[in-house]
Amino acid sequence: MRTDTIVLGAGIVGISVALHLQKAGRSVLLVDKRGPGEETSFGNAGLIQREGVYPYGFPHDFGALLRYARNNNIDASYHWNAIPKLAPFLWSYWMHSRAAKHEAIAHKYATLIEHCVTEHDALAAEAGATHLLRRKGWMKVFRTAAEQDARLGEAARWNKEYGLGYRALDVATLRSEEPHLEQSLIGGLHWTDPVTVIDPHGLSKAYVGLFEKLGGEFRAGDATTLEQDGDEWAVTLADGTRATAHDAVVALGPWADVLTSQLGYNLPLAVKRGYHMHYKPLGNAVLNHPVLDTERGYFLAPMLKGIRLTTGAEFALRGAPKTPVQLARAEPIAKQFFPLGERLDPEPWLGNRPCTPDMMPIIGPAPKHRNLWFSFGHAHHGLTLAAVTGRMVAEMVTNEKVFVDPTPFSPARFG
Repeated sequence: MRTDTIVLGAGIVGISVALHLQKAGRSVLLVDKRGPGEETSFGNAGLIQREGVYPYGFPHDFGALLRYARNNNIDASYHWNAIPKLAPFLWSYWMHSRAAKHEAIAHKYATLIEHCVTEHDALAAEAGATHLLRRKGWMKVFRTAAEQDARLGEAARWNKEYGLGYRALDVATLRSEEPHLEQSLIGGLHWTDPVTVIDPHGLSKAYVGLFEKLGGEFRAGDATTLEQDGDEWAVTLADGTRATAHDAVVALGPWADVLTSQLGYNLPLAVKRGYHMHYKPLGNAVLNHPVLDTERGYFLAPMLKGIRLTTGAEFALRGAPKTPVQLARAEPIAKQFFPLGERLDPEPWLGNRPCTPDMMPIIGPAPKHRNLWFSFGHAHHGLTLAAVTGRMVAEMVTNEKVFVDPTPFSPARFG
């Protein structure tokens, strides 16, 4: 079969790329081993983080580093056997997270973040999925005055520099808006600009539905079969069919380097793993906003399926067995924090976030190949930046003016 473009990877980023290309008049084949949105995109915290101008950095505070070294935390954990292989990535990540460097990265990153809500709004409206979006923002809540003062000071600076909306919540306001949270909390920070998604997998499926309605096709297949076929690209589908196209887009998330290394690239991609579990609320308890228990490092989000508890980052080798110790540490604390009842999932879900050491995604033309495009490495912001990225890649592939300067995110920045 012949098509204009093959998009490899049906996570929320790949889906958005395929949808925007189809909207631009290209015939598009979307290929993945699994169903659309069934890997990393399935289990995120459901945040479209308009406030996320500073991508998540590596801590430089000595106290935090010492705490993480003990490897008994909820917000970060690691496998000892993974450290030798991850060490070069972690060193580069740490260097890019230095204050001045992190600030410079934020100025570039903000050019993507500023469009995240408007671009998702446009796709969700076309896909008939606006009922999955909530416009209440999300909250960080605090147990200590020191953490509260630091985060509110940070919010004030970001408001001044980037125009981000927020509210400082005193105890009375917090208890009024979230009456079922632990009463010992001293206040909160409410980010008001972000949009939240109550069913991230449902949003992925809605976008795929629109893609197919416009004439796009999803097929099962193995991305690692991608090869050049003269001036075109070819991939073998699960049923043995050979599909060819003028352009190919690699949007494989945490598995992107498996294919790119076959093609001769040495991109510094690593994974941060994360877990989630859904719970039934006890009695008449209601969680009105997604909430981060800031000092403890876990997140609760109201979803269609129940209250989703998500953990922080686990540094491990991709494909290593599940070790949901962070979830086990978080669960008893979370049950005191909010009245969670029975588990609703048979086992913890595990996802892999694709990360670069400079905390920015890889978006743009492959340096060594014609008509090959990269779109991965979004780390914690795959959902947030999917719609923005999809539009950018489509504009690059169709040789239109790109609405966000893609230069800072080019694959060529890694040599």
